[in-house]
Amino acid sequence: MNWFLLNSGKCGAAFNMAMDEALLENVSRLCKPVLRFYGWTEPAATFGYFQKFSEVGRTTHLRPLIRRPTGGGIVPHDADWTYSFVVPPNHEWHLLKAEASYCRVHEWIQSSFAKLKIETELAPCCKKSAPGQCFAGHEKFDLLWHGKKIAGAAQRRNKSGLLIQGSVQPPPILLKRADWENAMRAAAREKFQAEWEKFSPDANLNARTRELVLQKYSQNCYNQKR
Repeated sequence: MNWFLLNSGKCGAAFNMAMDEALLENVSRLCKPVLRFYGWTEPAATFGYFQKFSEVGRTTHLRPLIRRPTGGGIVPHDADWTYSFVVPPNHEWHLLKAEASYCRVHEWIQSSFAKLKIETELAPCCKKSAPGQCFAGHEKFDLLWHGKKIAGAAQRRNKSGLLIQGSVQPPPILLKRADWENAMRAAAREKFQAEWEKFSPDANLNARTRELVLQKYSQNCYNQKR
């Protein structure tokens, strides 16, 4: 089956969140899963949709602070490798329960690291951390390297589809992001029989992304709404 691949390069924080939400809104008409790799033009932090802005602001010095369309805790974007994965409604991933799709995406990332000769493991249980600190502890099925969390994700599932936003904090060894991205594509071919098709956002998707940037993710009234 064909999956779309989108590599956005480095983008602004508000744009990154807007593009992911626009992809979720449009994935039903695209009819195929979309894997998006992206980076950040400046250090930033995103935080879960349900978190309180005042608490987030006291916890991290990174700015800007952007509220994600997904849940989870605070994620620093100063040295991470960020991706999103969006699937249409009624796709097998969309039909999974939240814990199952969370486990599956990290098994995928685990397989990609295995291709790079890096051994990792899925966390068997939760290890509590300071409130809101996504990478200080870990949740069940997070990806660990030598006991330390290196990959986590957050999800949003609705009638439009499923959005998974993930962050990989690469282990401190000589490793190129491009090699990891290639390994992600190769692992998907083996695990999910995915054949990759390059994706370019059309005019409607780009227009919706710009609209979300201007009216939502760049606005204090959204980012600080609770």
